[in-house]
Amino acid sequence: MKTNFDFLMPSVNFFGPNVIEKIGARAKMLNMTRPLVVTDKFLEGLHNGAVEQTLASLKAAGVAYAIYDGVEPNPKIHNIQAAKALYQQEKCDGIITVGGGSAHDTGKGTGIILTNGDDITKLAGIETLSNALPPLIAVNTTAGTGSELTRHCVITNEKTRLKFVVVSWRNIPLVSFNDPMLMLDVPKGLTAATGMDAFVQAIEPYVSTNRNAITDSQCIQAIKLIEGSLREAVANGHNIEARTKMVEAEMLAGMAFNNADLGYVHAMAHQLGGQYDAPHGVCCALLLPTVEEYNIIAAPERFAQLAEIMGENTQGLSTRDAAELAIKAMRQMSEDVGIPKSIKAIGAKPEDFPLMAENALKDGNAFSNPRKGTKEEIIQLFQAAYDAD
Repeated sequence: MKTNFDFLMPSVNFFGPNVIEKIGARAKMLNMTRPLVVTDKFLEGLHNGAVEQTLASLKAAGVAYAIYDGVEPNPKIHNIQAAKALYQQEKCDGIITVGGGSAHDTGKGTGIILTNGDDITKLAGIETLSNALPPLIAVNTTAGTGSELTRHCVITNEKTRLKFVVVSWRNIPLVSFNDPMLMLDVPKGLTAATGMDAFVQAIEPYVSTNRNAITDSQCIQAIKLIEGSLREAVANGHNIEARTKMVEAEMLAGMAFNNADLGYVHAMAHQLGGQYDAPHGVCCALLLPTVEEYNIIAAPERFAQLAEIMGENTQGLSTRDAAELAIKAMRQMSEDVGIPKSIKAIGAKPEDFPLMAENALKDGNAFSNPRKGTKEEIIQLFQAAYDAD
């Protein structure tokens, strides 16, 4: 555990019902006169949804805007290039992202190539950005990725089908908004996928080599909140208490992994998402139990603690047996919210595993995994997740 560390998060974070009304005022405080609102066509078309409320707040504050509505799942390089072109054409001076992780990553990616060079592939890695991004506000609509809080920007190279990460403190939005009322109508499948992403993002930092006392406390509380509310949020999306707790959990998990980093689950999930254009949260959930079972020998005490945090009875058990209960609890959570058991469900093919394993070990999230693996071991992990039926 680190005892000498920095801690990063947005300067201002608004949380709770109807905080979205404050967007216009905050945009003015950041001297935005014509921000680019980055979102997708579905959210843009919702009556009284997050986009409509964002635009209403901007209008009320007298702030003009332009809209890029081309966000797609697993945002691609062509998405950020198109958004950059529109930003320049409309003479924008700030970015407001409205949506889940894909919208936030698209907005961050757009900001990166506006100020740090058009070829974002050359910027993959950790702290590669020399110049500040345009002012960035993130309006979150899913309880999952934590991207509205973090320094991570995840983009897919559509030519190579490789998903890569640009990690920099410059990517952190200046202001985030989390209004649980915007999430009541999120479909069950998306609630489950994003919720499992938050679950993974609370677990991986807890066993990360870069963890610290502050991130530990955030992980513990996030896991407890998810254990107590994700199932209910999936079963009854209009349960405001469950939705609110899931937003609290994803924010805590986002803050934790923003500072303690992640591990092989995310490094490998990025390869699944890039190769098969599969939902990120589902990819993470499919890999979670397999990867963390592999990690147990590197940190058995931490996994035994995870079992207790997840509500398992570890009394009288050895550390190793208690640690195995954590893996059991992870599998149970995935099953309860409807996640498939095998990566076959997203079209994974064993012939792709060698290249995916090689790229996973290069992913920025791999370096903080508690156990250091070889390419052959990562291939075996992909295979184990494939054979999980």
